[in-house]
Amino acid sequence: MENVRSREHVRATATGNRKVYFFMKRLIDIVISFSLLFLLIPLLLFICIKMRRNEGSPIFFHQRRVGKCNHRFIVWQFRTMTNPSRVIRAFPPYPVPDSWAGGVPDEIHFQQDSYSIRTPTGLWLQKYKLHTLPQLWNVLKGDMSLVGPKSEIPEIVDHYNNYQMKRLKLRPGMTGYTQLKGELNYSEKIRCDLFYIENCSIRMDMHLLMQTIKTVLSS
Repeated sequence: MENVRSREHVRATATGNRKVYFFMKRLIDIVISFSLLFLLIPLLLFICIKMRRNEGSPIFFHQRRVGKCNHRFIVWQFRTMTNPSRVIRAFPPYPVPDSWAGGVPDEIHFQQDSYSIRTPTGLWLQKYKLHTLPQLWNVLKGDMSLVGPKSEIPEIVDHYNNYQMKRLKLRPGMTGYTQLKGELNYSEKIRCDLFYIENCSIRMDMHLLMQTIKTVLSS
């Protein structure tokens, strides 16, 4: 009987700790995203003016993504490609092959528009990871978090199996455990995201943010 009570107490404590973590995580997201958007106004205006003069409109690139609990939203970033700057959405291939029946396979590839290339400003923005700064607005709105699983497009998520759907338990992040791992196949990305979801903490989030800053500064 004592063991049962002890286990129940441990579970209740763990649940309480997770609730505190998610509250603090959202609070940190709001404070940091709002502060950065305010402090970076001069830089954001400089980028907008530079892009408008050098590459013209549009300044921003937007794309539908899938967030927490399969919530669909529009993610924003600075445009880095010439017009038309888009990914040809041939996913899933039609007709859907049998290999997609059990979920998204490991090897999937996007075909880039052959008429679209990186702009000079886009290359500069990507070098210093500045093209993702507009995603701070997504963080402030609650679509994304500063740290979390890598976001995905609906065309891929629509073919997730039950295991792959578990990566939608948290808001996607501007950076995260998976994003810092580099090139991975799809099953490795899922495993990394699920590892983060099971082990996330304020300490882990701060460590990943520091790693991201070091990566940007060393680029």
